[in-house]
Amino acid sequence: MTIYPFVLKFGWLEITGYGIMMMVGFLTGGWLISLELRRRRLNADYSNDMILAALIGGVVGAKLWYVANSGDMHALFTRGGLVWYGGFVGGALAVTFNSWRLRVPFWTTADLAAPALAAAYGLGRVGCFIVNDDYGRPTTLPWAVKFPQGLPPSTASNMQHLFGIPIPAGVDPNTVMAVHPTQLYEATLMLGVFAVLWRLRLKGKPLGWLFSVYLTCAGVERFLIEIVRAKDDRYFGVLTLAQLVSIALILLGVIGIMASKDRQPEEPGQYLGTVPAT
Repeated sequence: MTIYPFVLKFGWLEITGYGIMMMVGFLTGGWLISLELRRRRLNADYSNDMILAALIGGVVGAKLWYVANSGDMHALFTRGGLVWYGGFVGGALAVTFNSWRLRVPFWTTADLAAPALAAAYGLGRVGCFIVNDDYGRPTTLPWAVKFPQGLPPSTASNMQHLFGIPIPAGVDPNTVMAVHPTQLYEATLMLGVFAVLWRLRLKGKPLGWLFSVYLTCAGVERFLIEIVRAKDDRYFGVLTLAQLVSIALILLGVIGIMASKDRQPEEPGQYLGTVPAT
């Protein structure tokens, strides 16, 4: 199967599939948080506060992570160059600061965000697929995909020179290789994680438990996907930078699950506990 980037052009304005799905992810996340706030009979306006903070912090963090990893300062002023882990850290810091500003308990905020994060990430990876970015290593599996106009194109030359993947002798460097659609793997896995977390939120677990489960699942998912990703950042032996961060997330998640057993319930605070009149 051959896939080309989805781009809409209206004169000088260019809208990419990634931009559309990024917007859908943020809107979906905000909607899910608002549903949970209403279920708990808390201030649903807090979902808007969380999403705005996540959007600003996430974009800034994703850009800074990419620049720090690539050394390409020019990427600060381009549409591309976004790294999810940087976005996660930047968004988390911004949402945490906002929760402190509004005096909303941290673990309440974290648990509200957990299912939304999984859903938004899964939708975002669909955007990566239709913009032809973040694909995998060459494969002969029936569902392999070719990206002749990918970022970069999945040619034999790019596989060898950009990602350090051995290419059989005699293969034309311009040959477009069929690769793992790792974007769709991640979308499927993380939307599955969302479905599980959405049900688990009803189980009445201690504060922080749900978010810790999310961290563990997200870390495991990304660590496994990195095995078949076409990557150029394997600075630590066979491990990529993302895999090292994944290990850290898994450890934090497991520690968080264990620590949550002794955590006492917290009052939501004045802002979160005030339901606006309708």
